[in-house]
Amino acid sequence: MKKVVILGAGRSAPYIIRRMVDLAPERGWEVVVADIDKDAAQRSIGGEVSYATALALNATEEPELAGAIKGADVVCNFLAPRFQPAVARHCVEEGAHMVSVSYISEETRELDGWARDQGVMLLGEMGLDPGIDHMMAMEAVQEVRSRGGKILSFRSFGSGVPEPDSKSNPLQYLITWNPWNVATAGRAGAQYMLDGQIRIVPHRRLFLHTWPVEVEGVGTLEAYPNRDSLSYRDHFDLHYARTMIRGTLRWPGFCETWAKIVKLGLTNTNLNIPDLADLSPREVVGMFLPLPVPADRVVEAATLFLELNPTGPIISNLRFIGLFDDEPSGCPGHTAADMVAHLLEARLAPPPGARDMVILVHQMDVKFGDQQDEGCERVTYTMVDTGDALGMSAMAKTVGLPAALAAEMMLAGELQLSGCLLPTDGAIYKPVLKQLKEEGLGFTVTTEAIQGCGESLGSL
Repeated sequence: MKKVVILGAGRSAPYIIRRMVDLAPERGWEVVVADIDKDAAQRSIGGEVSYATALALNATEEPELAGAIKGADVVCNFLAPRFQPAVARHCVEEGAHMVSVSYISEETRELDGWARDQGVMLLGEMGLDPGIDHMMAMEAVQEVRSRGGKILSFRSFGSGVPEPDSKSNPLQYLITWNPWNVATAGRAGAQYMLDGQIRIVPHRRLFLHTWPVEVEGVGTLEAYPNRDSLSYRDHFDLHYARTMIRGTLRWPGFCETWAKIVKLGLTNTNLNIPDLADLSPREVVGMFLPLPVPADRVVEAATLFLELNPTGPIISNLRFIGLFDDEPSGCPGHTAADMVAHLLEARLAPPPGARDMVILVHQMDVKFGDQQDEGCERVTYTMVDTGDALGMSAMAKTVGLPAALAAEMMLAGELQLSGCLLPTDGAIYKPVLKQLKEEGLGFTVTTEAIQGCGESLGSL
């Protein structure tokens, strides 16, 4: 009997848990779901069954983590990114393959040689973004090259937002994945290439550095650059492309508000605030203002510091999130970012019947041999999926399904690979994309003739 261990039962994990548990009797698997909240893990399984077990796991305790992985054939890692290196290390020690939905860390990459020696696959970036976006990109690039095209501009955008009829709060955002990841997004800044020039955007300016993107069948969203776009020139062999951008999409207005939260410094993850749970958000905001102010003047001082209209939409948004509440936050963490994540989880939770929407867009400006010097063909690949009103979010489905498909191939012995991997290998992305399409996660392709090849953000 093959053993599958799923680490984490949070918002992104319900789909993979449900799928692996449903398939377990037919495939002869034993499924273990481990989470810091054992009751949540048990609920995700859907009842008492002999082939699926819930396990309490404090992943910060290395012996507990090693114990959860012991005896596994495949480990599906849905824990926070900071746990990935430890999970990967224990997988190699145990001889278990790993599927992770987080970006591959440098510490995990350093395990590549050891994993190869042990015949272990450490497959990362196997969710939605990163994940399906990589696989879509590889298929798109290969398709263009098969027609003799040269890609001069590559732009990729991903998003998880409320679908248009479910924009139920002024930020037009719903928490459908780990709120910590939302609170700390973009902390490393970003870099990309535009018309042959490298552009670097520090965190303090990231959410002011936006531009509109029109998504077919959805409308206009705003994009901001995501992490290190330049590294993907290697992944997709696009060293000759003069424009290389990976971006994140939000409904217009979100980034303008978030830029003010960044300016206040509330995304800080390094400084522990004593007795944070007993402090009100208003008191914490006051700590970040340049000059000390009494609690009853914090809103006024913050408005002046942020150069906001005191009756405008951004200050209203900050109030809505709860940043100026005067009751103790009850935050279980220790940093300002913990407090922001705690507030987001409460204030931006999906209301009953709300549906989320995931979006992936790849846009390439391609030169074909028979085109005029100034002419290009713009090829756009678009995937849009929405959650269902019964509670399974599009985020959980699109993160969990590709990870599940990879795990299924590992368990069946259909992947003869080893080492630290991304889903840009044809042995991985070709069968996974084929199965995704069969299960309703395909993409549409449009083409248009253009003059020039995307030299400016405005041409998006």
